[in-house]
Amino acid sequence: MVIDDTGTDAIIAPGEILEEELEARAMTQRELAQRMGRPVQTINEVIRGKRALTAETALDLERVLGIEAGLWVRLEGDYRLALARQKLSRVS
Repeated sequence: MVIDDTGTDAIIAPGEILEEELEARAMTQRELAQRMGRPVQTINEVIRGKRALTAETALDLERVLGIEAGLWVRLEGDYRLALARQKLSRVS
């Protein structure tokens, strides 16, 4: 989670939402990775916010989980923008 530059709004990484979704479905990262045809490490890095969630990954998530790819892409964009703003505010 990232707090925006005003200190009031929390921006949630898409990986946090993905992790919650997996928990709600009682699905492991390994199972998701297998269904998506991706390495488990990739899924884990997305969940930990160490890897950006790409459009291709969003499409795979839509196929496997039924959650619209556009949502994942918007969440990722918002998250990365919040990180950039936070970094910029530290420099200024």
